[in-house]
Amino acid sequence: MVWIKRFFWVLLGLAALLAAALAIYATRALPALDGELKLPALAAPVTVARDGADVTHIKAQTPRDAWMALGYVHAQERGWQLEFNRRVMHGELSEVLGEATLDTDRLLRTLGIMEAAQRQWQVLPAEAKQALQAYSDGVNAFYAGSAQALSPEFHILGVKPGGNGLPWTPQDSVGWALMMALDLGGNWGNEFARLSAAKVLSTQELWQLFTPYPGEAPASRTDFAKLYAGLGVFRPDAIKTGAVAPVQERAVGLFGIQTLAAKPDLLALDINDWAANIGNVEGKGSNNWVVAGSHTVSGKPLLANDPHLGLSAPAIWYFARLQAPAGQGADGKATPALDVIGATLPGLPFVVLGRTAKVAWGFTNTGPDVQDLYLEQINPANPQQYRVPGSGAVQWADFSTRSETIRVKGKPDVSLKVRISRHGPVLSDAQKTHAELLDTARYVIALRWSALETDNLTAVAALRANQAQSVDELIAAYADHHSPMQNVVMADVTGKVAYQAIGKVPLRKADNDILGIAPSPGWDARYDWAGWLPYAQTPQADATTIGKKGWFANANQSVVPAGSDLFLGQDWVVPYRFDRIEKLLAAQPRHDAASMQAIQSDQLSSATLRLLPLLQKTVSQHPLAAQAQAALAGFDGVMRADSGAPLIFSVWVDELTRGVIGSKLGEARLKSMYGKRHFRSAIEEMVERDDKAWCGPAGCAAQSTAALDRALTALQAKWGSQPAQWKWGEAHPALSAHRPFSNVAALARLFDVSVPTGGDSFTVNVGQYWPNDEKIPFANRHAASLRAVYDLADPEKSQFIYQTGQSGLFFSSRYRDMSRTWADVGYRPLQMNPAGFTHELTLKP
Repeated sequence: MVWIKRFFWVLLGLAALLAAALAIYATRALPALDGELKLPALAAPVTVARDGADVTHIKAQTPRDAWMALGYVHAQERGWQLEFNRRVMHGELSEVLGEATLDTDRLLRTLGIMEAAQRQWQVLPAEAKQALQAYSDGVNAFYAGSAQALSPEFHILGVKPGGNGLPWTPQDSVGWALMMALDLGGNWGNEFARLSAAKVLSTQELWQLFTPYPGEAPASRTDFAKLYAGLGVFRPDAIKTGAVAPVQERAVGLFGIQTLAAKPDLLALDINDWAANIGNVEGKGSNNWVVAGSHTVSGKPLLANDPHLGLSAPAIWYFARLQAPAGQGADGKATPALDVIGATLPGLPFVVLGRTAKVAWGFTNTGPDVQDLYLEQINPANPQQYRVPGSGAVQWADFSTRSETIRVKGKPDVSLKVRISRHGPVLSDAQKTHAELLDTARYVIALRWSALETDNLTAVAALRANQAQSVDELIAAYADHHSPMQNVVMADVTGKVAYQAIGKVPLRKADNDILGIAPSPGWDARYDWAGWLPYAQTPQADATTIGKKGWFANANQSVVPAGSDLFLGQDWVVPYRFDRIEKLLAAQPRHDAASMQAIQSDQLSSATLRLLPLLQKTVSQHPLAAQAQAALAGFDGVMRADSGAPLIFSVWVDELTRGVIGSKLGEARLKSMYGKRHFRSAIEEMVERDDKAWCGPAGCAAQSTAALDRALTALQAKWGSQPAQWKWGEAHPALSAHRPFSNVAALARLFDVSVPTGGDSFTVNVGQYWPNDEKIPFANRHAASLRAVYDLADPEKSQFIYQTGQSGLFFSSRYRDMSRTWADVGYRPLQMNPAGFTHELTLKP
């Protein structure tokens, strides 16, 4: 027995040593928030102070030093986030995660994000180059000279910052702006989905599935089914669409560390899911509105904004203030003072959303069609050539090519040959779903995307917006904004308000009968773009127009003026959120900050109310049907987290969608399209007209019964046999997922941030779920990435919140400290002059 006691004490001692080592490591990995640190490239000392709301205030003597300090702080707080983002856009994930991320790397290399970033960097003016270079210098100085230990992700994965190069370059900042444009501009997915559906649907059925915007006819009258069949674009054999079955999670060792090095495919699932679903997300968007002083209690404007993005841990945003006096730029010219506060993006040196002392602004995604797919016909005599426009005999041109080498952990390098047509990169070389559908010996698909154009000066617009002190100056600053196109509402302290869509959107020729709705024949010049919509002609509203109504709101609905022949695209968000915001703004004559916040918290789903009567009258013999209907009897369409009715409804409508649409598309094709694309408008119209062509001979009521039976069986298996105890919030937590540890259960518990929420895809307080997710199909994955309310009567009364916390270290008290407040729609003050600071650090040259 003595040896057992000794063994126990040895184990206890080892555990104590391990705990002590982890405690020491955790202390060393936390950023220094007080005292002094060296940043040699600075021209003068910089103060970095954290206020009570944990907003980071950077006060420098020059804008260059402020940008450099922000780069240093981002590296301190969000080092792994920067590294992961860099690897995504460079197509270098497989070097760390193995062959499971090869598809993602192939896609990003094929798109040529970094090639475009390099071209765009070269044409930037000196002032923008100085900002991006200073930021990059700050990031790299942190890694070169800081004693702070690397965050756990680097150690677990055996990664060093920057891999085989610098941790960050100014071109990486340009590239990250392109990645944001990619995240918000995925129209090509809709185009390809229409191509795929046209193989099994008539064109009439295609428009019944991909419904036009309410009140509008399909933008294109082309018979797509006939067009593609006539061209012979599809593979002659059976088409198998849909994502590859996910890899099952394996047993892992202590905190998952033992297995991660050997089995990196565990970490790659949601990354490849993101790559496979670019363009397949409906409702990419946000809310914003500005209320003129004539409709506010104070007599000065109020502005509210909540951009909807995929939730992640750490969050996409980092709140900071940048302050520096006027000075001299890199070109010797005088530079205006810099004093701006709000949401920065790790990877960029600017406040993207926020305010200066005198003007505030907010974004929503405009969502125009800035991506067109082209069918490029292959020369049967020379597969290195594709057909180009020309009169007389058919003409061919060589693809441009470049060679890429992708390093793969534990495997030989993979060579990739990227082909580029006159329109852009050949996507079908990198997208498996394209190759599974097309006869690639005859046709490939190329992409033209506005964001890849060399004249993309978005960085210039962001820099000048940070210097603006009025609505007019802000409008002038955004003349250089290129991609992604955004709806900007603006207000300043003089009372002026405005709205303008900023960014480049292509014009299409008068004889273009496809209009970018679906892939176009690339050899026909009428489908080429015809230039750009001038900035002066983008959708906009001035103070006079807004003043007549009292406000301007946007929730990603169509922004094309009524009666206009302007074509910006067809894939607008159905205006449920917009209509609700309009109703709430009209409900009272004078608004204040509290009423703005109440609107941001609203969880009434008008889309639920539209289909709820069908569910409530659905007959079912399921043992739980009576209890479920009792729970639904008083349901008012408010998607409350503590109610079971929203859960019953959401699972039922998911099953209804699968039953009705799946019967036409087939299981594999449905799987490739549905989940992040919800098809709600199609279902609404099908069941309201009792469309037996979709619902089957027994009609849509029979489909509803079958869907309810399946839904109740699934709910019973997951949540038990007492519908009165079911809660929407338990099935619908806001899941801010860590990349890439969210896929390993033992690590996810540490690195993910999860909190119960209400709402759905159609509520102002949005909570989009993706029912194609096999683990948590109703988790809130895409929501308000931040909320902000700006009071122009006293900008110091402005408020903000977002869903995680400022720190990127999971063991920091600042990693998830905003999550509960965010879920409860609470706020923190956003002040340039707070009452005091909780921490103060000095960076010295």
